[in-house]
Amino acid sequence: MEVDTQHYDDIIIGGGKAGKTLAPALVADGRKTALVERSLNMIGGGCINIACIPTKTMVASANVANTVRNSAAYGVKSNTPIVNLAEVIQRKRSVVQSAREMNLHNLEKALDNNLIIGEAKFVAPKTIAVTMADGNNRLLTAERLFINTGTRPLIPSIPGLTEVEFLTSESIMELEYLPEHLIVLGSGYIGLEFAQMFRRFGSRVTVIGQSEQILSQQDPDIAIAVQTLLEQDGIEFLLKAKVLKIDRTGNETILQIQVADRSLSLQGSHLLVAVGRAPNTESLNLAAAGVATDTRGFIQVNDRLETNVPGIWALGDINGGPQYTHISLDDYRIVKANLIDGGDRSTSDRLVPSCLFIDPELAHVGLTETEAQQQGYPIRVAKVDASAVPRARTLGQTDGLLKAIVDTETGRILGCSLLCHEAGEVISTVQMVMQAQMPYTVLRDGILTHPTMTEGLNILFSKL
Repeated sequence: MEVDTQHYDDIIIGGGKAGKTLAPALVADGRKTALVERSLNMIGGGCINIACIPTKTMVASANVANTVRNSAAYGVKSNTPIVNLAEVIQRKRSVVQSAREMNLHNLEKALDNNLIIGEAKFVAPKTIAVTMADGNNRLLTAERLFINTGTRPLIPSIPGLTEVEFLTSESIMELEYLPEHLIVLGSGYIGLEFAQMFRRFGSRVTVIGQSEQILSQQDPDIAIAVQTLLEQDGIEFLLKAKVLKIDRTGNETILQIQVADRSLSLQGSHLLVAVGRAPNTESLNLAAAGVATDTRGFIQVNDRLETNVPGIWALGDINGGPQYTHISLDDYRIVKANLIDGGDRSTSDRLVPSCLFIDPELAHVGLTETEAQQQGYPIRVAKVDASAVPRARTLGQTDGLLKAIVDTETGRILGCSLLCHEAGEVISTVQMVMQAQMPYTVLRDGILTHPTMTEGLNILFSKL
C-alpha cells in the first residue's frame, strides 16, 4: 500500500457550511490549505445533501398538495391531488444535485488539487491518514486543523430495532412510494417536519414522544398550539410513551409501547426513527490527537471553538452546539475573525434563531417564558392569535399565535416565538431589534408595511 506524505498550513476535515466557507478564506490569506471530504456525495455538507435543502424541498411539495386539497376554500375548484412520490423525490434530487455541483465547482476553484476525497483519521496530534477510494493512504500534516464532520441520525437502543427495517431522516427521503401508515419515533423538529409532510402526501401518521409534550424545549402553550395544528391535519400522537420492543411481521412493524400505566401495541407499515443526532467522531481516532469529547462523543470546545489541543478547532454540529447551518456559518465567522482578521470573537451571548418548517412555521429566538422566569427576569408577556394579523386573514392562514417576552425594567425583548405563516422570515425582524438592544416599542410603533405578516409585530407588542 502506497503512502504519500504532504504538509499543509491548514487542514479542514469535513466540508459542511463552516468548512467549505473557511477553506477559500484561508487560501486567500496565503495559507496552503487542504479540505478532506469523505464522499463526493457529501460535498457541501449535510445541509445541502441530507438535511435542510432536501427536506424543505419536499416540504414545499407537501404544502402544494395541501393547497390543492383545500383549494375550494379559496373559491377555486380542483381535483383531489395525486401525489407521485417518485417525482417528488426526483425533484428533491435535482435540487440537491444542483447545489452539490455548485459547491464542488467553488471548492475545486479555491483549492485546486487540494480537495481530497477520502476517509480521514488522526494518527498523531497534527497528522491525519486519509484512505482514498483506491485503497491508497495519504498522510497529511498541518500546523492547524479544523474538524467539521457533522452528525448522523441517532439510533436508540430498543429491543428488536436493529432486526427490523426502519427509516431515518436520510433514507425516508429516498422512498419512492407512499407509506400506508408511518410511525414516527420522536417528537422534535425532525420528526414533526416529516410527520406533517407525509400526512399531507396522504399517509396515516402516528407520532410517538417520550416527553410529556412535543417540542420539549418550548413553552407548553406553544407546544400545545403546534400539536393542535398537527392534529387538525390528522396526525395522531402518543406522548409520555416508552417503546419496549419492536417486531416485524409480514408487511407490518409492531411496537409494544408503555403509555403511563397501560400497555398497547401499535402497527404500521413504516417506522421513522427521529430521536436526535449523533456526532461523526468515532472514525476520526481522536485519541491519537488527544482531542477530548463529552459523554455523547461531541468534541469539547471553548467559546473560541478551540479544542483542548492547541492548533485544533471543531466547527459546526460536531462541537455539540446548536445544530443549525446558520450556527455553523457563524462558527466560520468566529474562526476567520480570530485567525485572519485580527479580531476577538466568541460564541458568548450570540442570539440563535430557529425555525420548525411545518405549516404554519414555528420560529423562535431568545429565551422562552419558562427560561426567563428561571433566570429571574421581571417579565411581561404579550400574546396574540395569528388570526389578528390582516395578512393572515387574506391568505386564509389564521392558525397559530405570536408570543413575546419583554424585560419589565429595560423594555428589551428577551425572547419571541411565532407560530404563523412566514414565521421564519418575520422572526429576523425581532432578532435585529434584540441584537441592537432596542426596546420593544420600536416594533410596537414602527411603520411596517400593510398588509404583511411582519405587521403582526405592531399588533403583538401593542398588547404590552
